[in-house]
Amino acid sequence: MARRPVQLSDLRRIEVLSDPQFSPCGEQILFAKKRIGEKNRAEVNLFVVPTAGGAMRALTRGKDGNGHGRWSPGGQQIAFLSGREEGLGQIFLLNLAGGDPEPLTKLEEGRIAGFKWSPDGAHIAFLYRPTEAAHTKAESKRRTEAGESDAPWATDHYWYRLDGDGYFGSARYALYVVEVATGKTRMIFDDDPLGQIDFDWLPGGQELVVSASRCPRPLFDPADDRLFRVTLSGKATEIPGLPRASRGDLSVSPDGQWVASLGRQNPEGGWGTENSQVLLAPLAGGSERVLTADFDCCLTGSTLSDTEADGPSALTWSPDGTALYVKVPMHGEVQVARVDVAKATVKVLTKGEHVLGLGSLDAEGKRMAITIGDPVRPAEVGVVELKSGKITTLTNVHEALQKEVDIKAPTTHWVPSTDGVKVQTWVIRGREKVSPAVIEIHGGPHTQYGCAFFFEFQLLAAQGYTVVYSNPRGSKGYSEAFCAAIRNDWGNKDWDDLQAVTKFIQSDPLVDATRIGVMGGSYGGYLTNWAVGHASDYCAAITDRCVSNWVSGAGNSDVPLNRDDYFGGRFYAGYAQLEKLWQQSPIAYFDQVKTPMLVIHSEGDLRCNIEQGEQVFMALQAQGIPSRFVRYPRNTSHGMSRNGPIDMREHRLTEIVTWWERYLSKPAKVKKEKNKKAKSDAGSAKKSGKGSKRGTLG
Repeated sequence: MARRPVQLSDLRRIEVLSDPQFSPCGEQILFAKKRIGEKNRAEVNLFVVPTAGGAMRALTRGKDGNGHGRWSPGGQQIAFLSGREEGLGQIFLLNLAGGDPEPLTKLEEGRIAGFKWSPDGAHIAFLYRPTEAAHTKAESKRRTEAGESDAPWATDHYWYRLDGDGYFGSARYALYVVEVATGKTRMIFDDDPLGQIDFDWLPGGQELVVSASRCPRPLFDPADDRLFRVTLSGKATEIPGLPRASRGDLSVSPDGQWVASLGRQNPEGGWGTENSQVLLAPLAGGSERVLTADFDCCLTGSTLSDTEADGPSALTWSPDGTALYVKVPMHGEVQVARVDVAKATVKVLTKGEHVLGLGSLDAEGKRMAITIGDPVRPAEVGVVELKSGKITTLTNVHEALQKEVDIKAPTTHWVPSTDGVKVQTWVIRGREKVSPAVIEIHGGPHTQYGCAFFFEFQLLAAQGYTVVYSNPRGSKGYSEAFCAAIRNDWGNKDWDDLQAVTKFIQSDPLVDATRIGVMGGSYGGYLTNWAVGHASDYCAAITDRCVSNWVSGAGNSDVPLNRDDYFGGRFYAGYAQLEKLWQQSPIAYFDQVKTPMLVIHSEGDLRCNIEQGEQVFMALQAQGIPSRFVRYPRNTSHGMSRNGPIDMREHRLTEIVTWWERYLSKPAKVKKEKNKKAKSDAGSAKKSGKGSKRGTLG
């Protein structure tokens, strides 16, 4: 039977599998699975699947989220995070011999940000941030019943909110330990100005190594993360002799002599352009080595998808302490690599057009638990044999979907741009005949598109469009120089590359060059805004959660985006400083725009404030350019298209499909509207004596 095209309703059938963890005996893998349940709620539960093959089995069935499952060292228990206790997150224990999960912690309202078992199984260390008293659910209820207004937020520090996390005021994460036998909990370390602590256990289970910032103004000044040994009683001793560096994803060697981290020695603070490397420091103090200095790849880079295919950064020791395993995001792929500690060399172990999410090793260090996804398959749980690189997929939760739906595979191209650069580009054909094209631009900008399943691309291809996506300069996955090429120079080399991709698809014999649209979110929205202000090649555009004006946007984001060493200007200084930002602001060129645009933004976006989208929409409306503004509510965030409420994600995709249907599928209407606008502009220009200085790509 012929497979049907992708439909919007298929989005609800995609389940997100993540965080795979080997059991101590090596016979099972524990993982989390997210699905859409009743009333648009996302349900997360824990499952296990046999490594020898067989059906997966549910361990939890709650509706409030059950994730971050971790086996106890002996394998008799699983600890996990759950919101089943009155909606407040706690650590629960599941005894595999039988019985229901029981709460281990009884914390006040707040948030837990991950935990680790001690090697002896006696304690669990975790990060916890309490909710400010004035903003707890109980206080909110009391205020409502008393007829009082919501409590105000008051702060004397710039770190008081984070997109996707919300407002937290002066509260900070601190490091706690809980005794597994008694549930007794105590805080042992809280000395970080932003609460951005990372930690790992030493082998004996009586001490931890902790990274914490000693920078007076983190995010404004270059990172200065130090390492500390912290006892269970809370005594902290700094490890001496280490250079200034950014350090995260800590991992202590099996013999307890070394601590590895992902970061950068003497970082310049270039807002993500520098490669993250493997650093190796002696726990006794002294010289720290850089193990991946000759490997030109950022080991913390991410590969974008709207089905959460890419996992977090990973840094795992081999049991014999001779190697570390890391993920390698490069050329749109994510692979597993082995870092030789003695030789300071990197060997990539896997290959293929896929994205791997790295989990834990088995006890012998021969296999790694992974998730694996590719452009035509959402991520599943599997195993990689580290010696051979062989990958075995263990789950198949999307089998029915793949048998029923026609999912299109992309082709890969390397498009010549300026300076001898070639831009990796993917093309998905909705049909094998002449059709309109949609160019997608990724956010970041220091991330990458690649070999992950992207539902939005498949939905657009199902409408008959040719979908084009690429990694212009500024992307991760190629080299540090490639990524840094746009530093303090947005709208230059990246625009060169987008023009090259546009020319490439215009010359495609199966693409109607008169019907090309451009769209993107976040930085992708920025470059979309830039494109319509500098060229007339696009008959319509969609800008989503965009940046449009650096002068205003630099001061209203959740993190400081306007450092002198990156953008070369300050939004609160004189004209010379403002000019540097204004020249890199797309809104400065909107008097040249004639392209119909859909503007999408979330009122709860703390990364790119909604006023950025408001400026775009108002500039379009003031000039009489066909435009539409879709505002999503305050309970959505910057990442809504990936992990927002499912009904809002569906609404957004419907708006996108409808916009392209209007401006790409019906060329006669497009030309009529553009000609009408062109005549109006020509008349205005004649009266004012001014002409257009717009460029064109041909």
